[in-house]
Amino acid sequence: MKNILFTLLLTISFFTYGQKKELKQAQKLIDQEFYNEALDVLQNNKELILSSDIKYQAHYYYLNGWALKEDSKSLKAVESLRKSIELERSIRQKKYIEDANILIQNAEAELVNSAVEDNKNDKFLEASKKLYDAYLMNPDKEENITYLYYSASSAVNSKEYDKALEYYLKLKNMGYTGVVSEYYVTSIETGVEEKVSETEYNLFKNSDEYTNQRIGKTESRLPEIVKNIALIYVQKGENDSAISAIKEARAINPNDVNLILSEADLYIKIGDKNKFKELMQQAVEKDPNNAILYYNLGVINGEQGEFKVAKDYYLKALKLDNTYTATYLNLVGLILEGEGPIVEEMNKLVTSRKASDMNKYDELENDRINLYKECLPYLEKLIEIDPTNIEALKTAKNIYYTTDDLDNFKLMNIKLQELENQ
Repeated sequence: MKNILFTLLLTISFFTYGQKKELKQAQKLIDQEFYNEALDVLQNNKELILSSDIKYQAHYYYLNGWALKEDSKSLKAVESLRKSIELERSIRQKKYIEDANILIQNAEAELVNSAVEDNKNDKFLEASKKLYDAYLMNPDKEENITYLYYSASSAVNSKEYDKALEYYLKLKNMGYTGVVSEYYVTSIETGVEEKVSETEYNLFKNSDEYTNQRIGKTESRLPEIVKNIALIYVQKGENDSAISAIKEARAINPNDVNLILSEADLYIKIGDKNKFKELMQQAVEKDPNNAILYYNLGVINGEQGEFKVAKDYYLKALKLDNTYTATYLNLVGLILEGEGPIVEEMNKLVTSRKASDMNKYDELENDRINLYKECLPYLEKLIEIDPTNIEALKTAKNIYYTTDDLDNFKLMNIKLQELENQ
């Protein structure tokens, strides 16, 4: 019985020695920056080590996480390091916990920084994947949930709409808003308000050097998230889901003009021009100094044949912003819509020899000329703003010719030739 016991003890001792040896070998390889080799050693001895004492298991996961991190396998590294921390805490040991936490922080920071660089270089898909991994490193932490938000945004930029939708829906369902506190103090010496950290705020709020301490809140990201969900549904052709999502977004923030415009854009995409017009009018009511809104109302009313209404909207748009070239072109095009009925009536009279018809023909010709002349101030202003606008130059050239303004006709012709020769 004693011999058997002796043999067992010897076996256990040898078993432990083997574990220590392999772990020391892996540690040495990591110290020498041979990370793949260290991973091979750990993998080849995984079963042996993980069937031993918890302290050796903790050491294994720590080394494995360290090597994985340096091998750019950040998410797996963090999972392994967290396992090491968990095991050490279970036996009330703190040999690797501090270093493991530092490695976790570094792995997360490196991954996020790499994603930022990817976004700067238009590598949106790579950025999205890295940010999602950063989120998974600690999905219950508010900061990491923010990584999920940016991952969704990068997925949109990479046109990975299914992934973006998955992430946005996840954010919506968890009630994510992204609202955070912001801290401000005002320097008594300069009178300038400064944004500070929470720590600084707590230090300064009782200071004689600062006053007007206040805590603000950032805007909620939820309306944007729901809006993006709707737009992705539009992109996917799922219009019913899109309409439902955008209505939900507006219910959350009914005064958000951008949401009204998003809904309007949705309806124009599905061909409901009346609903588009209704929503654009709502937007104008909330933002009456926005020239683009009046421009869009001009476009939709013009398309529906309501030329007088459309003209009024274009003129309002120009009053608010006289530099938007598209407004001038559309207004000129709208005015020239009136030429068609005049020419049609003139063609009916062209062969008549009746004095009354001939007089009528002359009146119509005069109306036609006046129509052209009405366009000229808008064309001339447009050419002043954009001297290279070929469409404006050609239209002005034709009008000058028709109205017998040959000097300006020649001038327009010269400008067009100069542009063609560039």
